[in-house]
Amino acid sequence: MYISFDQMSENSRIWVYQANRKLTSAEQQWISDKLKVFCEQWNTHGALMPTSFAIRFDQVILMAVDESQLGASGCSIDSSVRTLKEIEKQLQINLLDQGKVSFLSAENDFEMTSVLGVKAILKEGKIKPDTVILNPLIAKKSDLDKKWLIPAKESWLNKYFANS
Repeated sequence: MYISFDQMSENSRIWVYQANRKLTSAEQQWISDKLKVFCEQWNTHGALMPTSFAIRFDQVILMAVDESQLGASGCSIDSSVRTLKEIEKQLQINLLDQGKVSFLSAENDFEMTSVLGVKAILKEGKIKPDTVILNPLIAKKSDLDKKWLIPAKESWLNKYFANS
């Protein structure tokens, strides 16, 4: 059962999916329509769960499930991944590859690089210790406030700033 993202419990489980490019307004509307339909029927073992999604930075999809009554099962999570794969195929984007590093540039634009390309970005000075990066490993909606957008020095990238 779909609920507005703002109305989801702060303890709702969150998954973060980063597109490898910015999405147009039309693509975001198409994704929103598709995900709303999906959330309306997203269930675990036949029981509907309070669910939602949000699109942030024109590039990041947040999926949420309120597990206070009933936890998301492996099959229900698999169904969400199937839907995301359909979105990937239709829009020719990559959402499910977790090997991405996203950050806010000096101009406050959302940028992304592959994990393999992060050393080059660091060398160019695009990511510094205080650069805000996106932490895709958050677990709960409440993490969006304090653990989602963090300084690079508070992330796994800190090892590259040892001499800073």
